[in-house]
Amino acid sequence: MTTTTQRLGRQLVEQRLISEEQLADALKLQTSDQQFLGAILLERGWVKPEALLEAAGAVYGLPTVRLREMRIEREALAQVPLKVALHFKVMPLSLADGTLRVAIANPQDLRLLDDLGLALERRVKIEPVLATEAEILDALKRHYGLGADTVDRIVADRARQPGASPAVPEESLEDIEHLAGDASVIKLVNQLILEAHQRRATDIHLEPYRGTVRLRYRVDGLLEQVDVPPAIRELFPAIISRVKVLSNLNIVERRLPQDGRASVKIGKEKLDLRIATLPTPAGESVVIRILPNQMLLDFAELGFQEQDLALLERMIRKPHGLICVTGPTGSGKTTTLYACLKRINTEERKIITIEDPVEYEMAHVTQVQVHPEIGLSFAQGLRSMLRHDPDVMMVGEVRDLETAELAVRCALTGHLVFSTLHTNDAVSALVRLMDMGVDPYLIASSIECIIAQRLVRTLCAHCKADGRPRGCEECHRMGYLGRTAIYEFFVMSEPIRELILERASLDVVRRRAAELGMRPMRQHGEEKVRTGLTTMEELLRVIQDDGS
Repeated sequence: MTTTTQRLGRQLVEQRLISEEQLADALKLQTSDQQFLGAILLERGWVKPEALLEAAGAVYGLPTVRLREMRIEREALAQVPLKVALHFKVMPLSLADGTLRVAIANPQDLRLLDDLGLALERRVKIEPVLATEAEILDALKRHYGLGADTVDRIVADRARQPGASPAVPEESLEDIEHLAGDASVIKLVNQLILEAHQRRATDIHLEPYRGTVRLRYRVDGLLEQVDVPPAIRELFPAIISRVKVLSNLNIVERRLPQDGRASVKIGKEKLDLRIATLPTPAGESVVIRILPNQMLLDFAELGFQEQDLALLERMIRKPHGLICVTGPTGSGKTTTLYACLKRINTEERKIITIEDPVEYEMAHVTQVQVHPEIGLSFAQGLRSMLRHDPDVMMVGEVRDLETAELAVRCALTGHLVFSTLHTNDAVSALVRLMDMGVDPYLIASSIECIIAQRLVRTLCAHCKADGRPRGCEECHRMGYLGRTAIYEFFVMSEPIRELILERASLDVVRRRAAELGMRPMRQHGEEKVRTGLTTMEELLRVIQDDGS
């Protein structure tokens, strides 16, 4: 064990960042003096990256940097090819007076700088600074572009074989985490999906424009742009073809929109993908929705507060009636409905759903996917469901008068019916149904409860301070990590029924509902701001985007 390794270990113990036992175990695991002790400690989660960085910088006499906060010079990037940077796990930062400043993660590797200098043919003098390996790898993705190494190798292979096109084998995507080997479009698409999953993205957007391609991930409801190498533009048709093969779409058809599905495996986890293509003048735009095979279906974890859980439990255990969840696309309506169904899914109940699409397969629930092209609409599905003796029915969305009237009549004939509507708040659902043409008497008689909800991003527990977003490695410097629901409950009562039959205005109904105890969604959101769960800026972004 080298002297610097001893000093680093002792300093970490003295600062109570690790224990004597952890240090002894880590030293036993070292296979050489050039293996960084800190990497072993990080791998086992025994020390935080930031704390290790500070200690290592002091012991090895190197400046430390946070790469997310730095401006990276293009001149420095041009000095180090990506394959060299990846091999040595270094990030070029700046170039001045013939000196290249690079971030390294392993200060124990004494040969690193010499080997790097040889790889760069001694063109520049190298000055090292210290950064975490995670930040270096993240910076390489951001500044060279996601999948840049794979793209470079594909382009290089094509240059050696003029006229050749990237291979797109007709095989299924089994385990995208372990499919490796030679550079290929398959591997590139795997990288895009794997990176999206690791960043908790729900959607991948591949958008072609004249001369360029844009890649974006939707994370916690917001789109984030992902840097990709410019050369990906010439591979874009092959990428689209691979995605089509994956989802059994027509590769030749480029003039019409197409929809398909696929399944991939990441380790032991299976992901369902929903793929949609759209023709544009610059090529086909593709959106890949990532549907996990497990969903968060616990009311408390979804964001429902204790005082409202008893009310919700009472509503979903009624023998009949209509319960609606409202909100814009992406507000968590389907997840809330699934949580309700899971809570009442017992041997004594027959539950049937009709959805577009079936986003999550539930055990012991009969789920039906709509297929409008063959005549299986929500309305047709509802009619067929009635012949299967259900106790509980879920209609993915009420879109038209026929579906609305059928849902209402099912609720009036002894069935508990769940559905969704696209309205800004709970009370507006009444007007939406009336606008469709549903009789006010049927609305007043069938509806038991309307829940309006939105999803707000929650502050990252790892870095939040004084109710403000800061940003760290865990949240990709966003300051937010995950989402929670804010909502309002509109419960039907006799006074409200009378107002509906009188066709009272929305303002009158809202005031009466408030008098009867309805708490507005904004008020619920402000409570979560006060408890430090989210911020007022995030709340206003969500409730003002749709005019609520």
